[in-house]
Amino acid sequence: MASIKRVGIFCKPKSDLGREVLIELTAWLRKRQCEVLMPTDTAELVEESATHEREDIPRLADLVIVLGGDGTLLSVARITHPTQVPILAVNLGSLGFLTDVSLAELYPTLEKVFRKESRTASRMLLQARVIRNRLAITEDFVLNDVVINKGTLARIVNLEVQVNDQYMTSYRADGLIVSTPTGSTAYSLSAGGPILHPSMNALVLSPICPFTLTNRPIVIPSNATIQIHQTTDEEVRITLDGQTGYDLRADDLLELKPSDQPVNLIEVPGKNYYQILRQKLHWGRPADDQKGG
Repeated sequence: MASIKRVGIFCKPKSDLGREVLIELTAWLRKRQCEVLMPTDTAELVEESATHEREDIPRLADLVIVLGGDGTLLSVARITHPTQVPILAVNLGSLGFLTDVSLAELYPTLEKVFRKESRTASRMLLQARVIRNRLAITEDFVLNDVVINKGTLARIVNLEVQVNDQYMTSYRADGLIVSTPTGSTAYSLSAGGPILHPSMNALVLSPICPFTLTNRPIVIPSNATIQIHQTTDEEVRITLDGQTGYDLRADDLLELKPSDQPVNLIEVPGKNYYQILRQKLHWGRPADDQKGG
């Protein structure tokens, strides 16, 4: 990582804890002669003026710090990935599989980042396009998942799925989740999908309450192009990372494929993915830790 001169900070809006952390963090950075870049909603927490537009900050920063939960990080990841700027994601108290840096770990981790002793982990994104009448009408990038849900009046959705132009199956279900390894611990997990290590090159398709019980979650290679044809004559909705969405009309095509550019997350020194799973999912302790009751 090059020397750090400009740091972008994105904080969960209207967060009292975020305000306290932000005041201390900006002082820490400015003491090290760093220019702090903040969008409007973050700057307002510390009664400062925004330095730049939200979308411009990743392009200008040498490091991006996210204060909040997974939702805050997901919104930032979509605008940072073209720049490849590393992200330090700090958890402000929510469940957070992605924001795995605790407040106690913030400054020790930052010290290592400034000394160029930190490592980053690349996380794959999906490029999602809605194609209507052979024209792409939307293009988005998602870090966690794309969810196709039935509308408020629809009883069930009919989805025809192709992988690399090969017919895979047709789903009759309440919906379908297409998840990256990063998103395998989100909605896909609740729908019975497997947990994938984030370094794996794979995608998960998890049907939501399928009409046919033999339709189970399936893992496919991440370099695949997935085409989902919506054949329902009723309202169907797609949601991207749980934050933005579109209506999917009959005969629309949803095309999903891996993005050429990943998101780079700074790892916490001494912490591994299995520790995070044990902590977040409350898995059992190692046998040695249980001795002596």
